[in-house]
Amino acid sequence: MSAPLEDYALLGDLHTAALVSRAGSVDWLCLPRFDSAACFAALLHDESAGFWRIAPAGGGPATRRGYRDDTLILESEWVTDTGTVRVIDFMPPRGATADLVRIVQGISGRVAMRTDLVIRFDYGHVVPWVRRAEHGLTAIAGPDTLCLTTPVRLHGDHLSTVAEFSVDAGDTVPFVLTHTPSHLLPDAVAASARQALSRTESFWTDWIGQCDYRGDWQPAVQRALITLKALTYAPTGGIVAAATTSLPEVLGGVRNWDYRYCWLRDATFTLQALLGTGYVAEARAWREWLVRAVAGDPAKLQIMYGLDGTRRLPEQTLDWLDGYQGSAPVRIGNGAAGQFQLDVWGEVLDGLNLALDSGLHSVDTAWDIQRALLDFLEGHWDQPDSSLWEVRGPQQHFVHSKVMAWAGVDRAAHAVEVHGCEGPLQQWRALADRIHADVCRHGFDAERNTFTQYYGSSSLDAALLLIPRVGFLPWNDPRIVGTVSAVQSDLDDNGFLLRYRTDTAVDGLPGREGAFLVCTFWLADALHGIGRRAEARELFTRLLDLRNDVGLLSEEYDTAAGRQVGNIPQAFSMVGLVNTARQLSGASTGTRSSARLG
Repeated sequence: MSAPLEDYALLGDLHTAALVSRAGSVDWLCLPRFDSAACFAALLHDESAGFWRIAPAGGGPATRRGYRDDTLILESEWVTDTGTVRVIDFMPPRGATADLVRIVQGISGRVAMRTDLVIRFDYGHVVPWVRRAEHGLTAIAGPDTLCLTTPVRLHGDHLSTVAEFSVDAGDTVPFVLTHTPSHLLPDAVAASARQALSRTESFWTDWIGQCDYRGDWQPAVQRALITLKALTYAPTGGIVAAATTSLPEVLGGVRNWDYRYCWLRDATFTLQALLGTGYVAEARAWREWLVRAVAGDPAKLQIMYGLDGTRRLPEQTLDWLDGYQGSAPVRIGNGAAGQFQLDVWGEVLDGLNLALDSGLHSVDTAWDIQRALLDFLEGHWDQPDSSLWEVRGPQQHFVHSKVMAWAGVDRAAHAVEVHGCEGPLQQWRALADRIHADVCRHGFDAERNTFTQYYGSSSLDAALLLIPRVGFLPWNDPRIVGTVSAVQSDLDDNGFLLRYRTDTAVDGLPGREGAFLVCTFWLADALHGIGRRAEARELFTRLLDLRNDVGLLSEEYDTAAGRQVGNIPQAFSMVGLVNTARQLSGASTGTRSSARLG
């Protein structure tokens, strides 16, 4: 059975990522990219789907572990009856090949060690052809080759590779796993583990040194930023929503989705986090990815794209995998890519406006794209959609979607007024006023003093907390104060926040889900915004306590089971941590507001 999600730490090289458990087992790795097929997929099945463990021969979890300073170099130590041993795990910044490096160090005494390697390409489906090499082995299947280089003598054992060895104090034993396309001959000499370690440490130390955040909770913010950087696909600047697929929103449930893609609605939040902490180059790269991805017919705008802007992400199930702790199905691809989600047009326009306000100057092409998006939005803002939550039930007139349509039009008008962009200012202002009035008329329940999830509904939605954040209404408006209180009460899950109630919502799926972590960060922001600042800080502290021992957050938290659920690490959760810390510590300048009285 796969370990609890809290047991996993992240490794990455800005092209892909690995998850390594507290027991020293790499249970998830896709090569050569985040969205490639996994060669280690034990996370979603069992060890027969592929894994790589290095640990003392007796097994068991590490006595202690942590990242080396502000890097993505993981150090795990086992204190045994005969001595202490350390395993250093990392992925060097990508060169010609993808490398996963593991270095065993003897700290004291003498410790018997064991490594078990099971390579299964195509998500555990394909057993490779393994050949012994001069300093290790080579495994080939289809388009992929993996080469393991080590001084340790390896041998085969029932379609796996094992080795037993001992380390004394001062000993260093390297293992380098290298991926290359199978049609290319691998280099005869693997990367030097020692040189790769030095290069990796320098990369992360130099990168975090650019952070200019100086508010409260600085270590937590920096760790979240490192995680966010690790989820970046360096060649394009795209940022994946998570490193994994199909980790369930509740154990045994079917709400299992592939998050190894780039969501447009994350753009504004991510740009706020990057620009607000000094990472202008990363923000510019993300903005440029956004512009390239959305270029084309505005009617065909998608909510998500592949790492390089790929549009087709067909969803399918992998029936040979049982799922994380029996939570089937395992899905790759994401069918929600084809949904109509109105808010995305507003999210894109809001993100590009933020970039413009922050000095990431627009080019003619970017403004032309925004004009095209505005034209589409003007003709379709009054249509029902599937909401930012990608519900698979009937489309509705979701309030958040309408608010974001307003935000998109408002930002375009702002670009004309402030930045001198060319456009029909009065027409856009009139349209924004029309959308604003429509939302206030049809999306507000005056009797309960709260906005609702969708027109005519009595249900609530955590996304309503974003209404003042985008400037639709000011924080001190009684309707906002009432909405924050109603959402906090109605969607409470043992002190954290659901995104909506699945027993009353029309999402078209069975079962429940955990508390949504980014929504709880939004609640902390909202409490701060309406003046309940001590309560906001207390909630934020409890959210920080949900992180695992190496600072990672998944998508959701199961308050009944007391454990993280959903895909991990979740970029939206880590971005929420950064932005809420900025807001609560006063390091945030807030969101530009052109709020109407409505």
